Amino acid sequence: MLGRRFFLKRFSSFVFLLLAIEMLDEVVFGMREAAWPLMRDDLHLTYVQIGLLNAIPSVIANLIEPIFGILGDTSRRRQLVIGGGVVLGAGLILSGLSPSFVVLLVAFIIVYPATGAFVSLSQAVLMDLEPERHEQNMARWALAGSLGQVTGPLFLGLAVALGGGWRELFGILGVVTLGLALIARRFSFAAGSAGDDEDEDSFGLVEGLREAARALRRGAVLRWMALLQFANLMLDILLGYLALYFVDVVRTSESEAGIAVAIFTGVGLLGDVLLIPLLERVRGLTYLRFSVLIQIVVFGTFLLTPVVELKLVLIGLVGFFNAGWYSILQGQFYSSMPGQSGTVMALGNVSELVGGLLPLLIGVLAEQLGLGSAMWFLMLGPVALLVGLPRAKARMD
Repeated sequence: MLGRRFFLKRFSSFVFLLLAIEMLDEVVFGMREAAWPLMRDDLHLTYVQIGLLNAIPSVIANLIEPIFGILGDTSRRRQLVIGGGVVLGAGLILSGLSPSFVVLLVAFIIVYPATGAFVSLSQAVLMDLEPERHEQNMARWALAGSLGQVTGPLFLGLAVALGGGWRELFGILGVVTLGLALIARRFSFAAGSAGDDEDEDSFGLVEGLREAARALRRGAVLRWMALLQFANLMLDILLGYLALYFVDVVRTSESEAGIAVAIFTGVGLLGDVLLIPLLERVRGLTYLRFSVLIQIVVFGTFLLTPVVELKLVLIGLVGFFNAGWYSILQGQFYSSMPGQSGTVMALGNVSELVGGLLPLLIGVLAEQLGLGSAMWFLMLGPVALLVGLPRAKARMD
């Protein structure tokens, strides 16, 4: 009995650590997205440079991270997670010290792949803990992320009120990341297919690359890879341009733009909370199809209305009906490749090689046509899901 109690306590502590890693990652992301107007003014950035700061590190990371994913299905998973945390912490500290666009770009190039090793592999570990509950555990992962996204802008507002700003927050979050990496040393992060020696790991890498190449010929795998990238137009990419949209298009103040970001992420958090019990009763894809239809109407109305107060209400609804998009699609992706969570991460990086260019495309469109017009491009997200989601379980494979 005591042994079982100790096991359950350690299991719960491990899950808590994994969710804390995701929450911290989204605190960084939420803070950074809300801070773009401040960073733009501080470093004199253009829309194209902001697009490059999102796109170049993403492309580079997606060239590197597939190797992390394949090795994540071997006994090297633990070293990758801990090492990723250390490098990520250092990259965040460098971001806060950046005096120019070039140095900030270098810092982000460090941060992005390190996030893959530290955060994405932690997600893969969580999926391996209960393979039969991918959607439900992805919903918990998304909830932790939403908590982080809500907290990030609040931290930024507090820092500004106290006379600080985005630089100090990057430094603090870098130190916290190093602390989590230190705590992670207590756990094994063992992969189910992990080998016991270097030869087995090398064999696992070669076989993993072959299996990933074979998986790219499967329709179900390609479906989830594509839909995740389209969904992200209304998730992280929308969040990335939201503060700038309110400042430059709606003509609000930077603090009001921060409120818009907080509403988007805060109401999204409520949606993520409600999603967890919902997925115990309703099939994820059924809910997803329903939310996509509503999203098309709500987001279109958001872009069309000139009333600031109504925009704030509508952006909250956008955040609410976005809930579950990532967790359900990613859960389906994991379920399409059982026992290969690291390979799922690797294939996700392959699709993000294309998806990572989308922020740059929006930046270029904003430079040429105006940000207000460029935001309509995000509507491709729900439209693609409406067309691409499977209609019946039999058609998912």
